[in-house]
Amino acid sequence: MAPDDRLRPVDLARLAGVSTQQIRNYEEAGVLPPAERTASGYRTFRDLHRQALLTYRTLLKGYGHLTATRIMQALHADDVPAALALVDAAHATLNSERNALRATSEAVQALTGAVPPEVPRSGLRIGEVAALLGVRPSALRVWESAGLLTPPRERGTSYRTYDPADVRDARIILTLRRSHYLLAQIGPVLDDLRREGSTEGLRTAIRNRGEVLTARTRAMLEGAGSLSGYLSCLSGPGCLSAAATTTGSTAGGPGPSPR
Repeated sequence: MAPDDRLRPVDLARLAGVSTQQIRNYEEAGVLPPAERTASGYRTFRDLHRQALLTYRTLLKGYGHLTATRIMQALHADDVPAALALVDAAHATLNSERNALRATSEAVQALTGAVPPEVPRSGLRIGEVAALLGVRPSALRVWESAGLLTPPRERGTSYRTYDPADVRDARIILTLRRSHYLLAQIGPVLDDLRREGSTEGLRTAIRNRGEVLTARTRAMLEGAGSLSGYLSCLSGPGCLSAAATTTGSTAGGPGPSPR
């Protein structure tokens, strides 16, 4: 590439809408390949660096700062398998989040139309709650051991006492257990319900979270496409020659402090 094709830090900075110091930080962190140096010690960049910068900025949108940075570092350390493993892990995590959201959505659907039993008063004993729900007291103890219920204890006797919120949670657990949900699956649903305050609030939260996941998936697809293009560049002869250029190629010694 001819000398007039070289890019200054400010050129890359303008391209990405960041500061020139951020460009220097990217190079030092391994997000960009090593820059060339002039005889005076100034950094100069090539088209490879421009492509690396655009790839990284696209990866950021879907994969986040940490993963995007590690992907680029792995590529510039000539460890493509490690970079692709990071991509795989990010997609697997997103898939797990989507599956959990789907399970919560199905659980809320299972609760739709369920009529809550009348709670005569606060301070119900375990046998009264069991009779109200039509289960054995041992079931309530199992749910408590799993961390799904936390009824307070009566002073002096240490008897469990259930208020309407405890009975509501027990009813939800029972409904989901009848729909074949495991105790480990029920915990997140209860947490979400307590946070949102109602099944309707939880439905809204699920819908909003689904939109976020969809947007993130699309951003990850865009990032993966950009990464694929950059990988093709790295495997080409032109990019390989640019990537092989390091600070050691500087004519006339290291020059002044890095710029």
